[in-house]
Amino acid sequence: MTAIERREVALVDLLDRLLAGGVVITGDITLRIADVDLVRIDLNALISSVNTQVPSPFGELL
Repeated sequence: MTAIERREVALVDLLDRLLAGGVVITGDITLRIADVDLVRIDLNALISSVNTQVPSPFGELL
């Protein structure tokens, strides 16, 4: 094993790295009976941290 393979990363550090760059989650679910679509659910989510260097895309809502 190399030094990189043996390195352990804490879950908190992993989440911090993911949120710093942002994570996009997408998915589709379709409930269908006899080739007739009954229910369709689309999921699109952007998860990211917000700070002074990376402001909120929604601005001030007040």
